[in-house]
Amino acid sequence: MNEQNQETLKYALDGASLLTVIGTLVEFLPALSAILSIVWVAIRIWETETVKKLVNRKKDDDAEHK
Repeated sequence: MNEQNQETLKYALDGASLLTVIGTLVEFLPALSAILSIVWVAIRIWETETVKKLVNRKKDDDAEHK
């Protein structure tokens, strides 16, 4: 899967996550959906460049990929 397709998939999953959260807040979906959405958003935040720099993970991740 190329990088553009990965980004498109990420945006689609982010949109689905947002819809799940909204649906849960208006009590259309069970609480499990909300938990899964929260986990997904937490993973996405953890993988951002900003958080990697804040917790000094950037250097460790770069070394692993070389």
